[in-house]
Amino acid sequence: MYGIIPFAGAFYSRYKWRRFRKRFIELTLFPVLDYSQYRKMEDSGGIFRFTGEIESITDGRILWIKGEDLTIPVSLEKIKCFLLPKNEGNEIPEAPEQIRWNRVSTLNEGVKVYIGGQIKMQNNRLNFISTKENPLIVIFYNCPETEFTGEIIRCARTHNEYWNALTPGSLVIGALSLIYIAAYFLNRPAFRMTVIYALVAVFIPILPVIPPGLLFTALHRRMRWYSRKFRAYWDLARLPLRYLKPGEESAVLTTGEKYGFVKLNSLPVDGAKEEIPLLIPESFMEKGKHELLFFGVMGLNGDLPVRSKDKFASYGIMPANPALLTRRYAVSAYIADIFAWLVLFLGISINIVFIFMILYFLGGI
Repeated sequence: MYGIIPFAGAFYSRYKWRRFRKRFIELTLFPVLDYSQYRKMEDSGGIFRFTGEIESITDGRILWIKGEDLTIPVSLEKIKCFLLPKNEGNEIPEAPEQIRWNRVSTLNEGVKVYIGGQIKMQNNRLNFISTKENPLIVIFYNCPETEFTGEIIRCARTHNEYWNALTPGSLVIGALSLIYIAAYFLNRPAFRMTVIYALVAVFIPILPVIPPGLLFTALHRRMRWYSRKFRAYWDLARLPLRYLKPGEESAVLTTGEKYGFVKLNSLPVDGAKEEIPLLIPESFMEKGKHELLFFGVMGLNGDLPVRSKDKFASYGIMPANPALLTRRYAVSAYIADIFAWLVLFLGISINIVFIFMILYFLGGI
């Protein structure tokens, strides 16, 4: 069973990033903090988002973030921070690096920071504070604000890797235990199969990466890559709909702007690909269908939507019928997942048979 423990760690990692995505998307529905709101704020505080740059760290645990017109303190004690990696052109980028609050002091002054969560009165001043009901999200990043939301959604579709924090200890303890069992029964002919089973079990964690099943493992990783990509597109297709109630085509943002979409039969103008972002990569837009949805702040007199004052609000074009699109991506992701695991277990089974044959025909066992 020791080879199964790392899989538990991998699935826990997926669960952790799922919670991270859910919390991040929830926070996008709350207002961005500015000076006027800060001045009106009462002692009870509220839930806000805030962006700025690192100004300083005091007392080893209070991070001061400088925005356009406001500097706000953030209590870092006992919270988890995330560092968004540089991703250049990767369809499924690397996951954010999780760092402890006491490592923030190693970051350079001027690094951009995203804060989302509860503001409460502490030590006679309003601070961003993490609570059990409203956990604080702190993300250090270097990408443009207009790309930040999509980048986070894609990054949080992290690899479900076998090698994780539980892997080293479980492999060492399990392998030593099985070797001890094999050595204990080695000189007992009646327990020959027990020795063989124990020795085969020692190889379980490395079975996916040794021939002849290695080819199946490579195919498994490719299918998992497709699964993560479809899941990322699944999230991106749903992202603009978070502001809209079912059956409605517009809503009012926290900035007071009217957000919604207009239907188009083609891209608005020549060169729009460079000017208006595609919320779903072009290679995944349905061929032969030209109806598109253009999301953004609704313009006056039927003009095309424009970008919101809230830089994290979704802005761009995607194929029509997002609900159908998300279902297709979901089905594609699940199919890729199922096929990936079947291929992996087939490769492991081949390796087990191969090792059994070798051990069975070796003399003296």
